[in-house]
Amino acid sequence: MIYLDHAATSWPKPPAVIQAMQVAMEESAANPGRGSHAMAVKASRVLFESRMQLAKLFCVKNPNDIAFTNNTTVALNMAIKGILQEGDHVVATMVEHNSVRRPLEYLKRTLGITVDYVKVNGKGELNLNDVEIALKQPTRLVVCTHSSNLLGSILPVEEIGALARKHGVLFLVDAAQSAGILDIDVERMHIDMMAFPGHKGLLGPQGTGGLYIAPQVDLEPLIHGGTGSQSEEKEQPSVRPDRYEAGTPNTVGIAGLKVGVQKVIELTPKRIYSHEWNLTQQLMDGLVDIPGITLLGPDKGAPRTGIVSFVVEKYDSSEIAFRLDREYGIAVRAGFHCTPLAHYAVQTDKSGAVRASVGVDTTDVEMDTLIKAMKQLCK
Repeated sequence: MIYLDHAATSWPKPPAVIQAMQVAMEESAANPGRGSHAMAVKASRVLFESRMQLAKLFCVKNPNDIAFTNNTTVALNMAIKGILQEGDHVVATMVEHNSVRRPLEYLKRTLGITVDYVKVNGKGELNLNDVEIALKQPTRLVVCTHSSNLLGSILPVEEIGALARKHGVLFLVDAAQSAGILDIDVERMHIDMMAFPGHKGLLGPQGTGGLYIAPQVDLEPLIHGGTGSQSEEKEQPSVRPDRYEAGTPNTVGIAGLKVGVQKVIELTPKRIYSHEWNLTQQLMDGLVDIPGITLLGPDKGAPRTGIVSFVVEKYDSSEIAFRLDREYGIAVRAGFHCTPLAHYAVQTDKSGAVRASVGVDTTDVEMDTLIKAMKQLCK
């Protein structure tokens, strides 16, 4: 298989990730923080060391400001539902994933919050003036994806964070497509909360992710229950990260995540981004001259993450993906990618799109194979 669905989940995982999970299952699969015996202590160490690696990658001063979750979706729900109250105003963008839009729409219905979705142009690019205009009314939260999972466009997170800070507004970043690929410094970028996946650019297993919560931000926990600390109290603990990590964690998965993050730090996001960007340029070069294909997202030569989405005239995107899989052994993603507003923005809300997304192990030869396959399919 030629795997080009890294925007959903990176694959294959580094062998060291798999090995770390095996070792954790055999040697530290007890409940962390719930006992003083040797295996429980080992399990606690796994979580602590993984938190330390994430803090190093994201320039977080206190690793305990990072709470582990099952994925980015849970982390975004924790942030959005934990901070917003009745009548609050939120600024988001037209390229948000449903993991942002659906919680916001739910709170519109249940709490009466209001939401402005700032428009983007046909390439998925955002005008900072539009953000500032949306911030003119009293706003509680700005939510912004770092990179569109449909278009690969990179939003000016640092500048948006500066605007939010200027207006005294909390800033939440969805780093689903950027963690491990783009340099992230939560303090320099004025990020108050950041949701990230373990299973994409961080090279870890599915069922892992997290939420960075700045020390000055206090969220109402999304889930209440056992934490192994302050067990005599009827309320959720105030201490971090226990306050946001009720229940038994995915220790085995987090052991794999730690090694995945170490791999990213070793390679550096800068090198990973450069590798993936070069592959996208090669793919765009090969696809742009094929009759019937329209490329989406930023122009060739512009910044983008490792995503190239396209539509094929007279073909349904699902048919193209099906044939690439069955006839050529190429795995891509087709449809609406859980981001309908982005499809409205680029006028593909009726057709959907084919998305090819690259990873750290993707090769030039694989790009050429996809290009040749699309030439044959479009004849």
